[in-house]
Order: sequence, then structure tokens, then C-alpha cells
Amino acid sequence: MDFNLSEDHQMLSDTLRRFLADNYEIETRNEAAYTAPYHSPEMWESLAGLGTVGAFITEETGGFGGTAEDVSVVFEEMGRALSAEPMLGALMGLRLLADFGQDKIVEAIVGGEARCALAVYEPRVAFDLDHIEATARQDGDQWKLQGRKSAIYGAPGADHVLVVARTDQGLGVFLTTTPPLISAAMIDGGGIADLVMDDLAAECLSADARTQIEDALDLGRIALCAEAVGAASHLIDLTVDYMKQRQQFGRSISSFQALQHRVVDMLVDLEQARSITIAAVAAFGTPDQARKVSMAKNLIGRAGRHISEEAIQLHGGIGMTWEYPGAHYAKRLVMIDHQLGDRTDHLQRIILPTDEASDGQ
Repeated sequence: MDFNLSEDHQMLSDTLRRFLADNYEIETRNEAAYTAPYHSPEMWESLAGLGTVGAFITEETGGFGGTAEDVSVVFEEMGRALSAEPMLGALMGLRLLADFGQDKIVEAIVGGEARCALAVYEPRVAFDLDHIEATARQDGDQWKLQGRKSAIYGAPGADHVLVVARTDQGLGVFLTTTPPLISAAMIDGGGIADLVMDDLAAECLSADARTQIEDALDLGRIALCAEAVGAASHLIDLTVDYMKQRQQFGRSISSFQALQHRVVDMLVDLEQARSITIAAVAAFGTPDQARKVSMAKNLIGRAGRHISEEAIQLHGGIGMTWEYPGAHYAKRLVMIDHQLGDRTDHLQRIILPTDEASDGQ
């Protein structure tokens, strides 16, 4: 396995890192992250102009990349800058729109003129798609949706929301335009929404799209893992820098061996997180995709919490203040564990037998 970035990916990473460092200070980020529409529309257009959104889909479908490595590179830099831009929802929604040939909408989203989000989970469904209760029925030429969706990432202000609902054939994907959303900011910033559907009119993109939905979700999980790697890397840098400045008993606390050991443990966690994310990227599109992605999400959930807790303790009281960036990075690392399935959900996905394996017993 090659752990080095290609020349193109290194260029993309460097460009994004410089752009975000120059234009996305923590004060700008915090103001955008907690004020409707819970991101900066100007920043979104700028990032799209750099080709960031286009990197999520292939050239054949209107993008500039489309590999899991492209996605990983973008999200690691988003995590390093603690971006609140609605990239996760755009990634998953755009993949499905491209899969089902929605060329005009895809072109508008890649160009930064529109946004999309994906509504999958429900108040009583946080991970397992088998338990989805929202339904779709055909009424003449139209489809009507019934049910409720929750935790729709990046939905506030989105032009298009794709909804996963049950049909006679399986799990379908339906396209809605500016649906009635109940929007809010997440505890760590960024937009989220619920959607109550009572005969909501929608366009059916596919009445049986379970495979495409699972692929979009797995790519979203890889994106979250890469985002966590970027955020954790920056948080450790902040912690070490603080320890070099903080004086205790006439010397910097970075000289205390007991504290050095705790930083080393954080770095070990970071390297493990980076390695398992690379393994998940390599496995995307292979028969081992689901297992490797869940292994990565499980480890990231544990490592992110440990790194964030250690960073807070090593900072002392300042680590809990709103004004200090480290507090927001720590909060984001903890919350990533709970998006698209937490560590327990993904542990069960690894250890429980698949239908195929069960049939063979």
C-alpha cells in the first residue's frame, strides 16, 4: 500500500491548506457555523471554484476526480481548518445525483451555484437501513413521500434534498426541491435539519438503490475519518505549542516527562487513525469495503475522543473556553464519532455475520 500522496493530490492538499489558512480564521468559522444557514455561502462558492466539490465525482459524470483518495484529501484539509461548510451532505447527495444521471443539477452543484443534501436516517433509525420506515407511493405520474427524516447534514439552505424511502422494490432515492425543513445548528457548528413528509411530492430517481445508497454512506464515512485525521493533527499541534509556552515551576510544562508521554500516546492514536483511513480508502469499491470502512470509523471514534480529552486536560482551563480554537476542535472530534453510525454500530457491522455468510452456514 502506497502511503504517499500523488503529485496531483499533494497539489490539491497544498492549495486547499493555503486557501483555508488565509481565508478561514476561527472567528470567521464560528460566526458562520452557528448562524443560519450555518455556513458561509461566499466560502462555499470559493471552495467550489477551486474544484473542491468537483473532486467528489468522476470526469464522466461532470467532476474532476471521484476516487476515495480525492475525497480523503479534501476532507482532511477541511478538518484541519475546522470547516463548517456542508461538504458531507454535498458529497453523499452529489454521488447519487451523478449515479442517476442528473447532469444539470450536478453541473450547478459542482459550479457552486446550488447545493444538495441526503436524507437517510430517521428518529428511530440511526444506522441500520433495514429499519427505515419512510415510504413512497406512486400517485399517477408523481410520487408522494410519507414519514420523517432526521439529522440531514448540510440541509439548511440546500436547493435539493434527496430522500431515501421504502418502495415495493426496496429502498428508493427521491429528489425533492426546497422541501419544508426544520433547521438548526449542530452542537459543534454546521447545519442540520429534520424533514416531516405528508404526501410530499418527489421525483423518483430509482425505486431500488440500496447498493448506491450504501456506497454513498461509506464514502461519507471515509470523509469523516479523513476530517478527523486533519482535525486531530491540528489539535495536537495546538497542544504542543501551548505546552511550550505554559510555564510551571520556572520552566515550560513541555519539559515534564509525564506530560510528554501523554502527547506521545496522542500521536500514536493519530498515526493509527491515519493508517486505518488509508486502508479504508484503498478498500473502497472492493468486496472488503464495508469491513474496512467500519474498522476505520470504529477506531476513529475511539482515537478522536482520547485525543480531544487529553488535549483539554493538557490545556487546563483555557481548553474549555469558547475563545480558544482547541475547544472547538475537541468538540468536533467527539461529534464525528456520532455521525453515520458510532463506534458501537460499526463494531456490530464488523462482527455480525453478513446475510451471504449466514446463508452459507
